[in-house]
Amino acid sequence: MPEEVLFESESRRTRGDIAAYLRAVADSLESGNAITLKQGERSVTMDPPTRPTFEVKAEREGPVDGPGERSVEFELEWDEESEGGDGDGELEIE
Repeated sequence: MPEEVLFESESRRTRGDIAAYLRAVADSLESGNAITLKQGERSVTMDPPTRPTFEVKAEREGPVDGPGERSVEFELEWDEESEGGDGDGELEIE
């Protein structure tokens, strides 16, 4: 199935700025509101279902014996035609 990128943004931000963005998303999710991503003239609004699939991934890319790049990714995913499913266990973030 082909992938269509609806919105993408990548920029260096302070940890505080990133926390504020994530907090705004969390507040929208908790309130049951849609999430609007906006940068300049570009924007997209997404309305996740009550129980989307939530994926958390920590990665390291690069050579085994040298410096690389690390990342943490948070993803919400759902079928456009269904409510989504349950995960395999309880996620904890400390």
